[in-house]
Amino acid sequence: MPVDRFGTARPHPSMRSFRRPFITTSGVLLIALSLLFSSSSVAAAGETPPPRGSAHLGMGVVAHDGQGALPPEQRGLEPEATQTEGVDVASHQGNVDWPALWASGVKWAYVKATEGTYYKNPYFTQQYDGSHDSGMIRGTYHFATPDTATGAAQADYFVDRGGAWSPDGKTLPGALDIEWNPYGDACYGKSQSGMVTWIRNFLNQYRARTGRDAVIYTATSWWTQCTGDYAGFGAVNPLWIARYNTTPGTLPAGWSVQTMWQYTSSGPFVGDHNKFNGALDRVVALANG
Repeated sequence: MPVDRFGTARPHPSMRSFRRPFITTSGVLLIALSLLFSSSSVAAAGETPPPRGSAHLGMGVVAHDGQGALPPEQRGLEPEATQTEGVDVASHQGNVDWPALWASGVKWAYVKATEGTYYKNPYFTQQYDGSHDSGMIRGTYHFATPDTATGAAQADYFVDRGGAWSPDGKTLPGALDIEWNPYGDACYGKSQSGMVTWIRNFLNQYRARTGRDAVIYTATSWWTQCTGDYAGFGAVNPLWIARYNTTPGTLPAGWSVQTMWQYTSSGPFVGDHNKFNGALDRVVALANG
């Protein structure tokens, strides 16, 4: 099966009204429940954002994209090409049982390293070193917050705190997690052109620091909304698409094929589960650059 420069295998082609103000006991109960649900919905609409640093891959995908309707056993079923199972983890997974994941068939992993210029994953060492020690090829990702610092500043923060790359055949290039803002405006208050510029600055600085082109993790609907279907990164940066369904679906502008696919956020084991679009040797190829 042919592969591209990213090591990606390409498959061949109503309520009733009453006249009397008479309320039964059950009516009182119904009114109470109605008030409860009404107050709950108001609280949900104005709830406090999560604490800074708690964001992770796919957090916005579930909240904003309406994904996750299919049960886990029906996701990730695309049979067109050989695929290699992977996971991604962040601090909310805590200490991960990497040998168990390896035994389940997981061969590669991404670990959240940083967010913005203010947060490093406190479980980073256990997760990053543990995945490597179990035999996995692993990489790190950065959760972008374009409203808090420039792209270049966040790339530097990432590289200096776990996002660097080494040519050891076991380290994947860093990934930029760019998706819905869990702390506020979906597009971080940026125009579409402003978002594209922010992403470009991050990618350029990451390449200048590491010699590698970063992976871009995103969802098609976010990309359309916040970049205006910008197509200029597809020729260089591998795509990691988020879609919890039986296929990756329509890809963002600029990419004709995904390198990785996050197909569920609720697998049978810890972490979000992913498929690399190719056999294990292609994962190695991406690690080697």
